[in-house]
Amino acid sequence: MHKLDADMGAGENPTACKPHQQNGDRKEARRSVTKISLHQLPEPDGSPPLDDYNPHLHREVETPTTNAETLIHLLKGSLGTGILAMPNAFFKSGLIVGFVGTILIGSLCTYCIHVLVRSQYRMCRSLRVPILSYPRTLQLALEQGPSVLRRFALYAGGAVNAFLILYQLGICCVYIVFVATNIKQVVDEYYEAKLDVRLYMVMLLPPLILINWVRNLKLLAPFSSFANVVTFVSLGITLYYVFDGIPSPSERNMVGNVVDFPLFIGTTLFALEAVGVIIALEYNMKNPVDFGGYCGVFNRGMGIIVFMYVFVGFVGYVKYGEAAAGSITLNLPTDQKLAQSVKIMFAIAIFITYALQCYVPLEIVWNTYVKDRLVDVSNRRKMLVEYVMRTCIVIGTFLLAVAIPRLELFISLFGALCLSALGITFPATVELCLLWPSKCYGRFYWILVKDILLIVCGILGLFIGTYTSIANIVQSFL
Repeated sequence: MHKLDADMGAGENPTACKPHQQNGDRKEARRSVTKISLHQLPEPDGSPPLDDYNPHLHREVETPTTNAETLIHLLKGSLGTGILAMPNAFFKSGLIVGFVGTILIGSLCTYCIHVLVRSQYRMCRSLRVPILSYPRTLQLALEQGPSVLRRFALYAGGAVNAFLILYQLGICCVYIVFVATNIKQVVDEYYEAKLDVRLYMVMLLPPLILINWVRNLKLLAPFSSFANVVTFVSLGITLYYVFDGIPSPSERNMVGNVVDFPLFIGTTLFALEAVGVIIALEYNMKNPVDFGGYCGVFNRGMGIIVFMYVFVGFVGYVKYGEAAAGSITLNLPTDQKLAQSVKIMFAIAIFITYALQCYVPLEIVWNTYVKDRLVDVSNRRKMLVEYVMRTCIVIGTFLLAVAIPRLELFISLFGALCLSALGITFPATVELCLLWPSKCYGRFYWILVKDILLIVCGILGLFIGTYTSIANIVQSFL
């Protein structure tokens, strides 16, 4: 399988190229500004370039994932704690704003990922390399963009990696809090001694370390399949409780408090935009051409995900109103065994998904910042260092979760802080800069106008959403 230094890290993966292409492709990518013109790319109307190089044909993946496995990973990567937080998000936005806003944000996230993947493919064709990482893509695009942006090209790789690592580790922190909180609710019904939720986090630490020693994404596919089944069964039971005595939607607010809208946006972004996992999945597909397109793997997966998020958010808020918790499972009865089983099943599913989410930052850190420093180290010792690194990163997420066990505020903070940049601002910047030399922005420069609007919206979402989330976290401790 590809190591994610090619997928997410700063450099290209040499193992992804055929042996006779490795050195040449890497050198060409690094000398792209002087040796290759990036504006010799397909036009926005889809007309091909003169060069018929197809990056997909030059990818070599040791254990590629099929379309079905990719769809399973996509669903599992997105159907986590985010969907369970949607009733709380609808409480902040109101029914109408939540319904329309979730669809719009889901469509925006889907479109921006398509922009990024399409731009990467076009750049790979021009540079004649099988893969370009997200950080490398942004860096090369900025070098070709407006002069005011070129000065930031040197810092692009580090910025993307920092946001990716922070976001994925933030997800892992949320998962630890979620699993521990749900287990605590169940155990508290049977034992008089009410243990602190942090003690449950301590109990989770050893198995979390062990599952994150799995180094192959394909090996996680069966676990993801099991987790998907458990998730859908648990959702079904949860909806049974939701529809049992559900009140009329007219009893809920159609429009929420405007001050809380940034929290709604942050939560919805967190729930929908698993950008790190999505890009990694595309890179590791057996048939990456099937990823895009109107009926491609990505659109099918996102269609299912957005529908489920809207549905659960809407009916969950109608049922629980202002009492909607950071996870809808926390609203279920604590004294009924069926409800308790839902909490345990969701805890198991999220526990498994932790390994998938943590896979991305682990591979970035290993391939970008650690592996190259161990050139003269034996393979056995190198593997030992990798396992130590994996263990330390898991412990780091555990410590952060213990420090701030606020589920809904965690979700909103990391969604606003990281995904406004990774999922909206950076993809639009890549497309804007990529087309800058040729000025092929379509009639009336609509692509340029669209990209500028996306960049502005992403930046506003980052600053406003992050400020609101941090202010609420501080307020919760007062």
